[in-house]
Amino acid sequence: MDTGNLEKQFARLGARVAVRFAQPRFSVNIQHDARGSLFEVALDRRPAEVFALDVQPRLRHLLLVVRRAETHKFLCGHDERDWFAAAVPNRGGTSTVRAAMDALQPHVVQAAIAERGVKRQHRHTRRNAAFVRQGEWFFLPAPELTVDPLFILRNEPLSRGRGKAHWVEFLCRTGGELVYVSHEYPRGLTAPQYERLISRQPAKARMPWITQRRNPSVFARGRVRHPDHKTIRLDVWHRVLMNTESEAPAMRHLAFLD
Repeated sequence: MDTGNLEKQFARLGARVAVRFAQPRFSVNIQHDARGSLFEVALDRRPAEVFALDVQPRLRHLLLVVRRAETHKFLCGHDERDWFAAAVPNRGGTSTVRAAMDALQPHVVQAAIAERGVKRQHRHTRRNAAFVRQGEWFFLPAPELTVDPLFILRNEPLSRGRGKAHWVEFLCRTGGELVYVSHEYPRGLTAPQYERLISRQPAKARMPWITQRRNPSVFARGRVRHPDHKTIRLDVWHRVLMNTESEAPAMRHLAFLD
């Protein structure tokens, strides 16, 4: 494997990369040393190719490909204050940085871009007529929304399960599916699943269960804070959507989450 060429491609962004061989598992990560942040590609003993498919120095982004039994793609780049790596969903033949950025936008976001007539050169900016973005979260204006004050949560975290949360000054959730969550069932059980479980194993009812809403509509207003991103302020209610990274099979190989 020509790691020297890979290092040259990352250097075009002003970044460093290290490829570690014979590691316990394959992963893409952001590490830190005395010189600062660097990308790390950890490879297990399975044969693999690692290369940059597209490099955009002006954007400070590149599309990294790791080809093993499966082919995984990662968008690597710099966003505001530090480097990031994002798993790219398999949407057709994604072969460029801009196509990868498109693939990471939910369909609702792309529809808003088209509806608002956002020009091509602005559709990946952090703020345009269709949305405001902070990291992996998109905020779409919903100025017509009226929220009962009783349902407004204050200083609420937005999180995809692990990593550092984004903190929202005012947030509300509506709709979604009721689920029962416990330490044994962290992904939650629907009401029918919960009832079947308790009918088969009544002792499970004594576990500390909490109820949550799965896939609700989420709306945010006010300040949104994160240590790695500039604080944004939403003057009206905005619909909250996460990028499509969770749809990417490569997500399970991504160690870094901001």
